[in-house]
Amino acid sequence: MPGPKKKDLVVLVADKNMHSTVAGLLSRRESLGIRNISFDVYRHPARDAGCFRGCDRFLQPLSGQFKKGLVMFDRHGSGCRDEASRTDLEAEVESRLARSWAGRASAVVFDPELEIWVWSDSPHVDDILGWTGKQPDLRTWLLGKGFLQTGHSKPDNPKEAMEEALRHVKKARSSSLYDRLSRVVSLDRCNNPAFLKFRSVVGNWFPQEGL
Repeated sequence: MPGPKKKDLVVLVADKNMHSTVAGLLSRRESLGIRNISFDVYRHPARDAGCFRGCDRFLQPLSGQFKKGLVMFDRHGSGCRDEASRTDLEAEVESRLARSWAGRASAVVFDPELEIWVWSDSPHVDDILGWTGKQPDLRTWLLGKGFLQTGHSKPDNPKEAMEEALRHVKKARSSSLYDRLSRVVSLDRCNNPAFLKFRSVVGNWFPQEGL
């Protein structure tokens, strides 16, 4: 008798905020240009460092249950070498995964952190972070506090900037914020390399039917 049907995708992430982000993004099938897929998202107990160092051990038992595997974590907190680039880490992880996944797995590393994706120019960012109608506006406040440099589109320390922006308006940072952002912020306006890789990987793996 045939075994249980494989699900399409398993995603290993570092924390609940990334979990919410991934689940929200994968719900936007039309925006990503993918078909309806079955997927599970797991969090590594050792967070970013665990995803980097132990993803192969975590995912190896699942290789027969899923068609594809994806690992996502922050460069900051991974314990990587200072000189290692985002693409270096992705290649290292993909090499480890190849032993049990044989080309069916990929890695996406956010440099420095997931929150770099949050800082798009979408008006939804101000709304969800509680800054709609505030004076000064969010971008001006970030500049004034030194989180954002003149001429730059994103803060150098995106997670700290987000935490301080939320603290300023007395709004709690929670995984629900990441879920809301991932479901409404325009995907076409995001040019972050890690996000673009995520979009490319899932688009190639799960193209819309008829394409």
